[in-house]
Amino acid sequence: MSSPVGAGLPANASRQALLSPARPPSPANRLSQGLAAIALLCSAFTALAAPSHALTVYGEAPRYNARFQHFDYVNPDAPKGGSLRRSAIEIGQFDHILPFIDKGTGVSEVDGWLYAPLAVRSFDEPYSVYGLIARTLERGPDDAWLRVDIDPRATFADGKPVRAEDVRFTFELLMTKGSLKYRTLFADVSAVIVEGPRRVRFDLRTPHGRTLALDIATLPVLPEHDWQQRDFANGGGFDKPVGSGPYRISRIDNGRSITFERDPQWWARDLPVSRGRFNFQRIRLEYFGDTEVARQVLKGGGYDYNREYSATAYTLGYKGAALDDGRLQRSHLGPAKPQVAQGFVFNLDRPAFQDRRVRQALGILWDFEWSNRQMMRNMYIRQQSVFSNTPLAARALPDAEELKLLEPLRGQVPDEVFSQVFTAPVTDASGIIRPQQLQALALLQAAGWRPQGDQLVNAAGEPLSFTFLNGQAGLERLLLPWKRNLAQIGVTLNIRNVDAAQYVNRVMARDYDMIVTGYPVTLSPGSELYNYFGSAAARDPGSNNVMVLQDPAVDRLLDGLVRADSQAAMLRYAHALDRVLQWNYYWIPNYYPPGSSTVWWNRFGLPKVQAAYDEGLDTWWEVSPTALTDQQMRALKGNSP
Repeated sequence: MSSPVGAGLPANASRQALLSPARPPSPANRLSQGLAAIALLCSAFTALAAPSHALTVYGEAPRYNARFQHFDYVNPDAPKGGSLRRSAIEIGQFDHILPFIDKGTGVSEVDGWLYAPLAVRSFDEPYSVYGLIARTLERGPDDAWLRVDIDPRATFADGKPVRAEDVRFTFELLMTKGSLKYRTLFADVSAVIVEGPRRVRFDLRTPHGRTLALDIATLPVLPEHDWQQRDFANGGGFDKPVGSGPYRISRIDNGRSITFERDPQWWARDLPVSRGRFNFQRIRLEYFGDTEVARQVLKGGGYDYNREYSATAYTLGYKGAALDDGRLQRSHLGPAKPQVAQGFVFNLDRPAFQDRRVRQALGILWDFEWSNRQMMRNMYIRQQSVFSNTPLAARALPDAEELKLLEPLRGQVPDEVFSQVFTAPVTDASGIIRPQQLQALALLQAAGWRPQGDQLVNAAGEPLSFTFLNGQAGLERLLLPWKRNLAQIGVTLNIRNVDAAQYVNRVMARDYDMIVTGYPVTLSPGSELYNYFGSAAARDPGSNNVMVLQDPAVDRLLDGLVRADSQAAMLRYAHALDRVLQWNYYWIPNYYPPGSSTVWWNRFGLPKVQAAYDEGLDTWWEVSPTALTDQQMRALKGNSP
């Protein structure tokens, strides 16, 4: 059922405030424009920088100056109130509140909603942060330290002031009891010095990554007085903590849902970085053990918003009258946002996968073009890179400067790195891939696999067989055609479906032959890459190096990328790293959408200009308590049908 047009609107809300920004924003930077500006402005950061409202990676001017009033991608006059019910990012039940540890499942949104950071990212430029709890941010000479001055107005939800001691306490807590990612990300922080009640300095080892200061600035701030007696290492259980952000936790249904209530007294509600954001009075996160169940509950009206990670389900799973008349909306948001690099990942500990020719052969037989046509209406784009949809991807032959980085690695990396541009295998989408099968068979025979009956076996008579560990409903649609293609040349693919808890435990134990995974991509990558590809993280159960990759050449390029002192140098190292990963066939690249695949019930207002690099959900607001058709929404906007 849909409500009458305009039903449920606040009595004092105008149509203009509800549906569009009060003033036109400045034009959003496109990716190429942003990077061009960086290239022109960046230089080695060797001089003492004055305290600033913002930080950028290489010292270039931020998009927003110190007098800015709000981000361009918000409606600063958006009304407060209403509610949003959305599915959680995590699959399965949460068993504690905190998202800052590796054990079990926490609530991701606690970081940002309950706990505010020192500074926030903007989502219409590649990587810049603007002070929130931090009134100013200051880099030392040669980037030797980062100083943070805390806004004297900053308080926790219980009214106690945010102190420099709380910042130091939070950092030490994360480094000693938090997730491995913090120890990896902040390994080059040598000391945290409290210089005054509201001033703290982070001393940095030399050399270190250029993004380190910005990563530090995005730290949440936890109150020392609230966590001294809590069990942080185990996630703090289900007790409601004292926050520092725009929301408080109002209700917890252990493991199933958690409700956040907007704090009307939040001290930062009128800051430029907050204006037009955090508009809902209540936000409820719903947790599901199965993505298909979550999908059906959304279609039945059980909640409002779902971030869809299944290409097949996004394309086919929401058909019906609600989608036809517009009550259910489906769109790719954040079109310039770098998309997660998804692919089928080999466990390189497995003997069969240690031969590059075997990995290449198996990848040749995954028929993306057929799957995209048959299941996804040709909507998706083939992954070619771990940095797809960004300038970091290697799309051309290495230039002279990049070859200087690669030459010392000759003999350690595939020869193709120096002379060819990588392209993922391509078929004609007919589903008949005999030429590809012959090519794969030739590679496997060269690697020592020979036909025996209807199987390929090695010198010891062992068949070429592997198991795909699957914890995601719907993925079998993509795996079964591949299984058939492999079987036709004598390779056995088994699919092992497990529940979410078993999947997590087996991945942490590296107990699988192959899984599907995704690598988050940013325009200014930093130390997080060690967690994905670094040798030191390969066998750590808390790391995301699920390839179990231990490659000295990759380690060397990672070091260069993370410690690059200019945008140009970072891009050269990124291209070189990308080539080495591509030509080693460590994964079978999948695909990505032309934006974040999102489905929601049509009862919300969205800013006229939306964030280029994010879905921008925290900029939405409620227009109607129930979903409206497209026609009703147009009428509400005052437009003709």
